Order: sequence, then C-alpha cells, then structure tokens
Amino acid sequence: MPWWLQSLIGLAIALTVVWLALVGTLLVTKPDRVQLREALRLLPDLLRLLRRMAADPTMPPGVRVRLGLLLCYLAIPIDLIPDFIPVLGYADDAIIVTAVLRSTVRRAGLDAVRAHWPGTDDGFAAVCRLTGLRDRQ
Repeated sequence: MPWWLQSLIGLAIALTVVWLALVGTLLVTKPDRVQLREALRLLPDLLRLLRRMAADPTMPPGVRVRLGLLLCYLAIPIDLIPDFIPVLGYADDAIIVTAVLRSTVRRAGLDAVRAHWPGTDDGFAAVCRLTGLRDRQ
C-alpha cells in the first residue's frame, strides 16, 4: 500500500476518533429540555456578548482567540452533530457556547462578562444558571 494512502487512512481514523470523543463529551454534558429552551431564548444576547468580548482589547489574548473561534464556529453552517439527531443536533451549539463561557469566566472573571452583557439582569442570571457560574450581585 502506498505511503500516501496509509497517511490518508490514518488521518481519516484520527478525525473519526476526535469526532467520537467530542460527541461523547456532548452526550455527557447535554442540558435538559428546559435549560435548552432557556438557552435558545438568550441566544441573541449571547451572540452580542461574545462579539463585544472578542472585540475588547482589554481581554486576555487567549480569551479573545477562543471567542473569535467560537463566533466562527457558530457562523459556519456545518455542525459537529447534524441537526437531524434528536436533542443533541440542536444542543451542540448551546453546549459549546456554555463551555467557552465557563472557560472565559475562569480566565477573565465574571465581572468582565457582566460588564459586556447587553441584556437584562434576569437574562444574566439565566446565563449564570445555565453555565453553572455564580453571579455576585
């Protein structure tokens, strides 16, 4: 078997293993239906929050890179999990946004997220609930 074919098969296997690991992670962390509905209601405010934080030059560079990559992922029509798969098909975006927000708060702090939040106080409290973060109001 030629080396390029072996390399191509190895790459396909590696990508499949990474995809399966991501799907497994999403299955473990999937929200229930009530949380998913609440996350979808907050989506416009969350998108504005992500854009504002990614454009803020005072944010740490690693956070800005994560947020920029997340915005690119959300803009691309191809999902990690196809939408025809029940519950997870639509939940993968919400789960990934939640994971990135948790990571952002660990690095930049909850106060930075609060300063950029474009919505209501109730909406911010809902974001804190969905992401498992504690709002210190």
